Amino acid sequence: MGNNITIGIEGLVGAGKTSLCRELLNMIPNSIILHGGNLYRGIICALMQSGVNIEEIISNSSQNKQLDIKQLMDILKVEIKIENRESVVYVEGVEINEENLQSDSTSLAVSKIAKGADNSRFYAFGKKLIDAYKQQYNLIISGRDLMRIYPQLDYHFFITADLEERVNRKLKQYEGSPAQKEKLKEHIIERDNLQEESGFYKRYSITIDVDVTDCKTAEESAKRVYRYIALSK
Repeated sequence: MGNNITIGIEGLVGAGKTSLCRELLNMIPNSIILHGGNLYRGIICALMQSGVNIEEIISNSSQNKQLDIKQLMDILKVEIKIENRESVVYVEGVEINEENLQSDSTSLAVSKIAKGADNSRFYAFGKKLIDAYKQQYNLIISGRDLMRIYPQLDYHFFITADLEERVNRKLKQYEGSPAQKEKLKEHIIERDNLQEESGFYKRYSITIDVDVTDCKTAEESAKRVYRYIALSK
């Protein structure tokens, strides 16, 4: 293979981005996943566990008293490591598990805080991290605002699916009951609106929209993305 490539994966809430990335990992040799979204979630999760008033922080952010996410990351001792070809988030040396990172409360808090936060130094940190890992690996990068973080992406995919399908996938992920479906739907719509307002659903000239509504498995979704990728790049 020639130069290592960078593949950015963004998309609508509940479209199955994380599972898709893990399937791509099996298709692309010498690759690792950087879960950028999980790092951001880890910072907010650590903030929530610190006992601060999250609603007050959200209110301050909306009043332009911006929270410096990278400064917060350093204060809370949040770090990222690569284990089994994927990034893992630690807070003060303790791994934050997937359940806490993907929880309903963490997801909504992230969407609200990110809208008014100062992400500039966090984005600079992300670019430096990508540059470093690209020296050794093909990178599959999952997160938000990836083209602003790393404009040199070789590929930028935006994963979409119908709302009803996304609700069903989240319901399955959370092992929820049918009675919870309407509440989950409202939650996804709210997060979609917050992401849209924050500019995180922006498409660029290189962006490729991939609709995975009819895909029955994450592997099928990943294959739909993989067909656009030239490993000889």
